[in-house]
Parts: sequence; structure tokens; C-alpha cells
Amino acid sequence: MGGLATDMRPAAMSDSWRMAEIHASGFTHGWDRFEMERMLLDGHVADVQVSRALIGEVVTGFAISRVVAGEAELLTIALDPETRGRGLAKPLLAEHAQNVRRAGGEVLFLEVAEENAPALALYRSLGFRELGRRKAYYPAEPGGKRRDALTMQADLSGLDPTPRFR
Repeated sequence: MGGLATDMRPAAMSDSWRMAEIHASGFTHGWDRFEMERMLLDGHVADVQVSRALIGEVVTGFAISRVVAGEAELLTIALDPETRGRGLAKPLLAEHAQNVRRAGGEVLFLEVAEENAPALALYRSLGFRELGRRKAYYPAEPGGKRRDALTMQADLSGLDPTPRFR
């Protein structure tokens, strides 16, 4: 999958199995297809990154946020293991933040494991700032101890809130 041509579109119910597969590859406690479907049905802002391959369009990443009363929370962002480290997370999250703004989010919150250096670099490069720490927030990995989470926030008010139709 060298030189990927990627694009984004809203997530569809038919993407739920692939989203679950990608999520399980990147998180100790991955969400299953039914959890992904529930979030899609609940109206969360869900975007998938797609790449063109010989077999057609392939979902290679996604981001999901919930928006309530002007505040949004990035619930998860994940990339296929084959595409990680290729600079695809930044455009995915940047466009997702734009879609969150169009859905009414003025600020976007997230939490991240404090030792996740690649994620922290990504979030900081997009203007997220650290707000605080949640002690022992993440479950322990097998044989390990619980991990702290950093809470972060980005101001979306400078993004264009005009809805776009695809």
C-alpha cells in the first residue's frame, strides 16, 4: 500500500465491521461492530478515510466524535496498521474537526494515554492543548498497571461552520 491515494467520507453502516477491525488492531479493548453501528445510529459525527486499491475502495482509518450543546468529544481515531506512520492521521483528524464544527461543535475534547507520543504529537500539531490528567484512567494491559490519561482541548470556533453536502 505505498503511495496511498486517500479521501474522506461520512461513515456508513456497511463500514462498521471494518471500523471494528481497525479499532481492535490499535486498542487493547477494541469496540465491536455493534458498538460502531450504535454510534452511527445515535448520530455521532463519524468519518472514514478511504484508500483506493486494486479491489476498490478500502477503509483505512476513521474518527468518531459526539457533539452536545456546542461541545464535542473525540471518542476515537484509528488507522489500519498498514497505514500508520505515513502521515495520514493529521489530514483525517483535521477534516474530522471541520465536520465536527459543521455539526455544531465549538470545542473538541479528547483524552489520550500519557505515554502515547505519536498521538500527543498529532494532537499538539493540530492546536490541542493539555487541560489536565486522569489518574489510572485506562485499564491495565496484561501484566501491567493502569495508565494515566491526559485531557486535551482544541478550539474549533475559527473553522467554517457552514454545512457542506457531499
